[in-house]
Amino acid sequence: MAQIESLFVTRLYRAQLSEFGPKVDAQELENSCLVIAGDDDAGQNWCEENGYPGYTSYASLTDLPWRFPIFADLVKSLDSHVAAFAKDLEFDLDGRELKLEDLWINILPEGGTHSSHLHPHSVISGTTYVSMPDGASALKLEDPRSARMMAAPTRTKDARRELQPFIYMKPDVGDVLLWESWLRHEVPMNMAEDERISVSFNYKWE
Repeated sequence: MAQIESLFVTRLYRAQLSEFGPKVDAQELENSCLVIAGDDDAGQNWCEENGYPGYTSYASLTDLPWRFPIFADLVKSLDSHVAAFAKDLEFDLDGRELKLEDLWINILPEGGTHSSHLHPHSVISGTTYVSMPDGASALKLEDPRSARMMAAPTRTKDARRELQPFIYMKPDVGDVLLWESWLRHEVPMNMAEDERISVSFNYKWE
């Protein structure tokens, strides 16, 4: 009898942010993101100069947890989620820890996209979702083997989930998604009339 098993699994973590750590009020977090975006002239200028749709604090603000208590609470919760994911991944951290490297706000307007990318030099990356209006983009994850499938035929439309070349994850407000930082991902066009707001982050090993 032939045996077929799945090898080299790609793990994706999904949970409610509130499962760990101090309670983070969703409305307060959304308001904080909007206020920060409105006041961050350097970030707004960077987005305009680089053709980035909407707003991101990635290139301008590196100390959100220090500036705003709600982001400090957010990091405490994320630390616990990342520790749980690292345990699932069975990492041998050799007595060291996974620590927050950077954390930034994303505000994507109607029609905005975030092209396919990965996060080099980090171990675990992720996003928590602050506002997801009807029609807001899902997160699109790419099979990391894609570049090596040189002569392979395409998969059937109803192929099993673990064989699909792309997976779309539609998060809810308050969800946190985590993945290993080498996993390529993107945000397709936001079809919602309202802004899609999220907070993304990287964790490094040190």
